[in-house]
Amino acid sequence: MAEKRREESSFTVTDRRLFTPDGELRSDLPEESAPAEPVASAPKESAPTPPQPAPTAESTADESEMPAPPTSAEQEAQAAAYKKSAKDLDTQVELSGRSAKEFEITFERFLASLYMTAMLQLGLMRQQGAQPQVDIIGARQTIDTLSLMSEKTKGNLTAAEANFLQNSLYELRMAYVEVTNALARPPQPGPATGTAGK
Repeated sequence: MAEKRREESSFTVTDRRLFTPDGELRSDLPEESAPAEPVASAPKESAPTPPQPAPTAESTADESEMPAPPTSAEQEAQAAAYKKSAKDLDTQVELSGRSAKEFEITFERFLASLYMTAMLQLGLMRQQGAQPQVDIIGARQTIDTLSLMSEKTKGNLTAAEANFLQNSLYELRMAYVEVTNALARPPQPGPATGTAGK
């Protein structure tokens, strides 16, 4: 009986990350079929599972490669660890004489980071000491991300947030059109040097 209790209360921590800290695919990934059994034997009084989108040909292939999501206990433990780590960092920032509020993320700061990313991708901004680089596909994806956010957050933003988002989208779309038009133009001949008549 004591052994049965021990089996019920014990748990195993499994590293489900697909990549190493260097970004390499891990070679020691656990088998995908092993976690399926505990999920099937979940107690009946557990919370209902959220509705899943209808599977497509791509999603069914991807689902077989996806690890099982973390349990609610794992999520709660990770959230607590994250909060503790963030609090420790805030304490260090405050001790250095700066305010930790300067580093808090707000929706407008998040939008501003996407705006700056798109401007860098369009080559209209650059890091100090670096040459501008154009990444048209990346810029388009960033602009499309802001557009998607505009659609999905409609009615949920403050007036200032909505205004910031719409202004950012307007400026980025205009810049995108200008850059793509400039890239599509053939190179212009240089100015005459005046030596052709000699």
